[in-house]
Amino acid sequence: MSVWDDVVGQEEVVGVLSAAARAARSLAHRRQEAAAATTPGRDDDPDAGNAGNAGDSAMAHAWLVTGPPGSGRSNAARAFAASLQCTGPVPGCGRCKPCRDVMAGSHPDVVRVATERLIITMEEVRGLVGEAQRRPWAGRWRVVLVEDADRMAERTTNVLLKSVEEPPPQTVWLLCTPSADDVLPTIRSRCRLVTLRVPSTQAVAELLVRRDGADPQLAQQAARASQSHIGVARHLATDPGAWERRHRLLMSPVSLRSVGDAVLAAASLVEAAETEAKEATAERDARERAELARALGLEEGGKIPPALRAQVRQLEEDQKRRARRARTDVLDRAMTDLLSFYRDVLAIQLGSDVERVNIDLADTVDQVARTTGAQQSLARIAAIEECRSRLGSSAAPLLAVEALMVQLRPQA
Repeated sequence: MSVWDDVVGQEEVVGVLSAAARAARSLAHRRQEAAAATTPGRDDDPDAGNAGNAGDSAMAHAWLVTGPPGSGRSNAARAFAASLQCTGPVPGCGRCKPCRDVMAGSHPDVVRVATERLIITMEEVRGLVGEAQRRPWAGRWRVVLVEDADRMAERTTNVLLKSVEEPPPQTVWLLCTPSADDVLPTIRSRCRLVTLRVPSTQAVAELLVRRDGADPQLAQQAARASQSHIGVARHLATDPGAWERRHRLLMSPVSLRSVGDAVLAAASLVEAAETEAKEATAERDARERAELARALGLEEGGKIPPALRAQVRQLEEDQKRRARRARTDVLDRAMTDLLSFYRDVLAIQLGSDVERVNIDLADTVDQVARTTGAQQSLARIAAIEECRSRLGSSAAPLLAVEALMVQLRPQA
């Protein structure tokens, strides 16, 4: 067992991060020896300075972990954080208490931010900068892990610049983004870049079988349908209704016969996304409301005093933002599935021998490929991409999806 077990298909990245963890351990040992030899009363540290400037070229004080959605960049960053805190014989052993605590999200020296809203706020970033200035409580390093660094506005990212450029000697920043271009050049130039690639379908399928106990055949099919997106593959392999919802989504554009049908299909898709988002957040919302009521001394169903209404209102606003983010994620996943369908259609039309994604819909894909042209497929792919971009902005989801469905009609 190792903290790297869930980082599938990324052997090169695991090698780089493992070497950095070993160098970090060596650096920490030297610091301890230097501190023990320092004259009592002196406050200087002969190894003070950034981790990356201490002679261990494998280690750096700031890292930018990039990779396409589903590649496992957050898993890789968390595993690296665990290996930095590890006290076992080999960094990242996965068996010592620091490793287990980091992977469980309970280590006091690993600060993790994974926003469930559309952006990371200025206040949150300022809090991270403050956390980065603290010395480690129990481990060797103070690790600040930002899983959605691409969700920071430019002026918000600027708040990080000084701390990322010159952090305290025992602080390490880990920023995760889909692409290096998702952060400012000033931030990018101060981080060591690690890029993950799309894992193979076989590697994802093996992970589903080993970690989630999925049926091998279903795991292979889920890995291919998700295009090696680990999170989506797990969803398909473990949720009994996921395949039915996906099949219904991909068949809906083929069956549209009028603009009215397109409008109804769009409404159905958005409604299904909202339902799925509510189901995903309902339990957590209820738990948070109960915890807040208990902390404020409120009785269940009782009247909220005016002095406490602001705190309750803030929680409700946070939950609404989280629900919108969840809905956007569900719709984005639907757009990815539609892209995979027309990608298969276009591959057949162009005579490509690439492996199909939607093998369970082979007959439908063949039929659409025969009755339409490559130009139409390209236009539909462009329409899906445009809808996906609109969903990521402030556009009304229903209007964006309606416009898409109208363009996906066979007659369009």
